Amino acid sequence: MAIVPLIPATGVAVLKKIVLLALPGVAPFEFGVICEVFGIDRSDMGGPSFDFTIATAIPGPVRTSLGFDMIIQSGLDVAADADLIAVPAHSVDPADFGPIDERYLEVIRAAEARGAWVLSVCSGAFALAQAGILEGRRATTHWMHAEQLAARYPGSTVDADVLYVEDRKVVTSAGTAAGIDAALHIVRKELGASVANVVARRMVVPPQRDGGQAQYIQSPLSDDCADSFAEVAEWMLQHLGEDLPVEQLARKALMSPRTFARRFRADMGTTPAAWLNRQRIIRAQQLLEQTELSLEMVAADTGFGAAAVMRHHFVKVLQVTPTAYRRAFCEKVPA
Repeated sequence: MAIVPLIPATGVAVLKKIVLLALPGVAPFEFGVICEVFGIDRSDMGGPSFDFTIATAIPGPVRTSLGFDMIIQSGLDVAADADLIAVPAHSVDPADFGPIDERYLEVIRAAEARGAWVLSVCSGAFALAQAGILEGRRATTHWMHAEQLAARYPGSTVDADVLYVEDRKVVTSAGTAAGIDAALHIVRKELGASVANVVARRMVVPPQRDGGQAQYIQSPLSDDCADSFAEVAEWMLQHLGEDLPVEQLARKALMSPRTFARRFRADMGTTPAAWLNRQRIIRAQQLLEQTELSLEMVAADTGFGAAAVMRHHFVKVLQVTPTAYRRAFCEKVPA
């Protein structure tokens, strides 16, 4: 059965047009992350096909942070009705490529004002901050730039310890891979978990990393230890419907509960309970989209136990009830 991106219950498809801003000094890898998530037609696998455009203030050559030019054909006028404006990493030193052109900042402000999504990857957060839309919002960036961002823009609460932050449709992310996580978060929130999984599967990346996970690991684990956690994590995914106390997980990993909890957080960037809860939510999203199981059955199958408990976690994490989520994203199967 094909996975079809659905129009939410409002009757309006809210994520169609994506515009990626190519600023002077743009970082090629982070630029490519946005292109990979939003710029590829995946309708052959039941995934999304976005109206994707790359835009710059002056169409023509745009110098990258690595010294080569990209030829960008579209001007910023194409961004006027975009559902998502994406800003990749770029040089944060004005001495390198000069100050950010005011025209980019106007595009960012206009997108935020009309309620469109705004996404930054890594140091792209500096453009959002200069545009003023991070004022009064939580934000993040690459941990190397976090202190500088907080000092320059004290009106924003900068969290250097997370992969990405969403605050009222403004999403800022840490470096490189975290940009993929943030982009998939938007796809998942607008089009559902199944659609996000199609994109992630084509990119061969995990679709389930949560924004609250840590950006980096202070002391990398040995290969043996990392393999142990990979095996335990896979086992946890296969037994989501069961009660999985830390003591049981620690036995699977051949560790004491205290050592397991400490090393799991170091390796996975979050606590075992938080990681498990997020996987249960994602699995529940898939069941709500793809099956007609009752809420009680979905809750039982995913380890929440009762529909009321599942509802609590959905509202806390997704800001929507399971019933409303199913109404928006359940699949329509042709007769």
